[in-house]
Amino acid sequence: MSGNDLAGGAVAEVKTYEVRTYGCQMNVHDSERLSGLLEDAGYVRAPEGTGEGEADVVVFNTCAVRENADNRLYGNLGRLAPVKARRPGMQIAVGGCLAQKDRDTIVKKAPWVDVVFGTHNIGKLPVLLERARVQEEAQVEIADSLEAFPSTLPTRRESAYAAWVSISVGCNNTCTFCIVPALRGKEKDRRPGDILAEVEALVAEGVSEITLLGQNVNAYGSDIGDREAFSKLLRACGSIEGLERVRFTSPHPRDFTDDVIAAMAETPNVMPQLHMPLQSGSDTVLKAMRRSYRQERYLGIIDKVRAAIPHAAITTDIIVGFPGETEEDFEQTMHVVREARFSQAFTFQYSKRPGTPAAEMDGQIPKEVVQARYERLVALQEEISWEENKKQVGRTLELMVAEGEGRKDGATQRLSGRAPDSRLVHFSKPDQLVRPGDVVTVKVTYAAPHHLLAEGPVLDVRRTRAGDAWEKRNAAPAAKPAGVMLGLPKIGAPEPLPAAAPGCGCD
Repeated sequence: MSGNDLAGGAVAEVKTYEVRTYGCQMNVHDSERLSGLLEDAGYVRAPEGTGEGEADVVVFNTCAVRENADNRLYGNLGRLAPVKARRPGMQIAVGGCLAQKDRDTIVKKAPWVDVVFGTHNIGKLPVLLERARVQEEAQVEIADSLEAFPSTLPTRRESAYAAWVSISVGCNNTCTFCIVPALRGKEKDRRPGDILAEVEALVAEGVSEITLLGQNVNAYGSDIGDREAFSKLLRACGSIEGLERVRFTSPHPRDFTDDVIAAMAETPNVMPQLHMPLQSGSDTVLKAMRRSYRQERYLGIIDKVRAAIPHAAITTDIIVGFPGETEEDFEQTMHVVREARFSQAFTFQYSKRPGTPAAEMDGQIPKEVVQARYERLVALQEEISWEENKKQVGRTLELMVAEGEGRKDGATQRLSGRAPDSRLVHFSKPDQLVRPGDVVTVKVTYAAPHHLLAEGPVLDVRRTRAGDAWEKRNAAPAAKPAGVMLGLPKIGAPEPLPAAAPGCGCD
């Protein structure tokens, strides 16, 4: 009898799954773990093109950052209710920050959900699915503290050549607009040896770019009593042979110290790119947000980074219309944008997060005022982004070839890649085969606000172990399944910056 045969001679049915991801890089990374856990339990990713509700298990990995996050979830669950009624064996699971926050509410509002799990116990998903199937009732299990560090769980990584590596979970900050600390818990750091062991294992598999991930990466070490632990970690990554690019996201200005700047400048494989959330340029608003820095401190950090790393590309997050924000406060934000000259800014109109102090504050700004300010900020940043990109014209850059970053590549006969500073560059397709993960050298000929073009011939192609890894993965005979969507600003693969809202918008 074959391994697929049951006692009665029947063939075991292979169950398919789909993971739908919302929110920040933490959720994207968690979804890779959820996929790995399900595949370890015998499930198979639903093929690309699978219709709504056709997978045997649908997992929602939710975000609670936006005001309408629950409406979005229940709308999606509502569409699946009639599908599930027609397919009794189908299962639906809800995890992530909204599940951690709402707990029993989800099953009350959507009784057809089979499993609800939180941010601290994602490793329980396969067990909870099986228990729900056997007991024929919903399983709700929310842990109040971390059961296993996510990076110790099985994984199905979305990229053969680039990977997230989580260095900490949770956050010790108390920003008034952010609910994440209540849902992710206090900061918990991984041991440096465990992090470096994971990086070395990834490099051995062909990965050449890693992004160190944490809710507040440069606070790393507070849990283990070493204030310079993050800069030491960056330097340690610099000694790993075969690791070509190191990025990190997202830091907090309060904890961004000179030793980190020095480590960035002095470690060749740490890329000249920094995502530094601003949120507001007004000292008054920053105080109301409970952000523990002020405009002068923030601009001082930018100046130090630029002095040490002249070609660094600096990006940021900005919230417009925080309660009590006056026109003068908003002009202070515009001032910082002009002074800092960000290569890109991820701008958000303030959105109430239920359960946060800011949601109850006086001085909520009318929607039309917030919209007008938002449009002015976006226009200014677009102008600056374009001016900064124009400075790249004529430069010769090494690009790591990316997969799926150029939406028009098929029509334009171009390929796309990321420069060391993470700028997106579309380049002319060379005669020889170039694979994602390989490195090409090009000369920039044109700049747009959000991308660069290299329209001349490719100057050099370097085939890499990362490209070999991509080729090996894609040589598998099975049809390539649909992936967990990696949303958020696409900077690298995986994006070293946020995917929907950088760092949950709370950094």
